[in-house]
Amino acid sequence: MIKLLRQIFRATKDDNFLHHIESLEVIVSKLLSVAMVVVILVAIFDLGVLLIKELFTTPYGEINKTLFKIFGLFLNILIALEILENITAYLRKHVVQVELVIVTSLIAVSRKIIILDLEKTDGIEVIGLAIAIFALSISYWIIRHSNARQNK
Repeated sequence: MIKLLRQIFRATKDDNFLHHIESLEVIVSKLLSVAMVVVILVAIFDLGVLLIKELFTTPYGEINKTLFKIFGLFLNILIALEILENITAYLRKHVVQVELVIVTSLIAVSRKIIILDLEKTDGIEVIGLAIAIFALSISYWIIRHSNARQNK
């Protein structure tokens, strides 16, 4: 019993405990990477099916109605790729790269604006999106500016 308590005590020391937590973080990051690859492949398949369906069934000149849906799917894949890049960057350096997160957020908000239906959207939502883009742009500029200073 005393031997078991000593092993538990050793395992819960700060260094050992943090090592176990870091190992768990790596495993979770790898699982998330695999899951994101699956999501990207399914999204590409979905986009391909939609493109083929729309190209062969939509009369000439009427594809504009589904163009925003197609753009949305393209941007969804781009956002998923950016999230995968965030995860793999974490696996490489074990640090969350704030610049990548901000860029991913900018792409997500931009996607929302691109597919926005102005006829069904309130003015307050447009103002909110504008504020979000402004805040993210300022954040991105600050991060880039501080990274440029550190690299000099």
